[in-house]
Amino acid sequence: MNEEELREGLRSEMAGMTPPPPLSTTAALGAARRTHFRRRAVWASLGSAAVVLAVTGFAAVATPDGHVYQPAGQGSLAPPDTKEPWPTGPDGQPQEDRTARAGSRYEQGIHLLREVVSVVPAGFTAPEDPPGQSDPTLRTQQAQFEATVDGVDVWSYLSSVAVAKGKGTGRVIVEVHDGPNPLPAEPCDLAQKFWGMRGECRVETVGATRVGVVVRPSDDDRLDQWSAYRHPDGVVVFVAQSVRLDESRPALTKLPFSVPQLAALAVDERFHLK
Repeated sequence: MNEEELREGLRSEMAGMTPPPPLSTTAALGAARRTHFRRRAVWASLGSAAVVLAVTGFAAVATPDGHVYQPAGQGSLAPPDTKEPWPTGPDGQPQEDRTARAGSRYEQGIHLLREVVSVVPAGFTAPEDPPGQSDPTLRTQQAQFEATVDGVDVWSYLSSVAVAKGKGTGRVIVEVHDGPNPLPAEPCDLAQKFWGMRGECRVETVGATRVGVVVRPSDDDRLDQWSAYRHPDGVVVFVAQSVRLDESRPALTKLPFSVPQLAALAVDERFHLK
């Protein structure tokens, strides 16, 4: 078909088509309202179905558009997003997530890291990551917002330090939780809360204080031993050690601290962050 024949064919086709009716604003708004009403009715019925499914033990609901909404834990579906904003950062704006990347909380995390390095025992070294490494692995720290309790922001601080001797590399971890927090006071109950790990626990006496120490984990090889102490003001300190840093490096032949030393570190004022 040449160009002239193509034009004629298009004109004939367009002439034979029925033109669409003019747009009616009233009709469009009416259709929109009806669609909105139907969607509300569908979601209301899904809400009732979710309650029934939660009671009967089901944990997910499929919506008409094919999405599946599933609660984070057992029970009814999670409510709409009503999360309070993260704590205010040093710029006066809410943080992007739980982790502080500047400001006094961040500096508190840096302070804890320095204190952990300072307790590395004689005969061991605390190697540093190469300068400029964007993802440090040998010395790490984090300050993390946990919750607001009675109007008070509760934070936790975690520092991990590689500990080397000879060809082996292990690690020492200190984790501190602000008070008030829901962690238990009984020494071994408290120790069993660390990272959800459990194991053979015994109570060590340090001066007038009682410290829970897990000397042998049950079935978790992330760490070898850890101690736990809750100060009278509610601040909780966990101190942990492992003969292995990661699978890419040889392990230490012995742990850096004895059990009494590990217990003493849990009550050490250097880790009692206020």
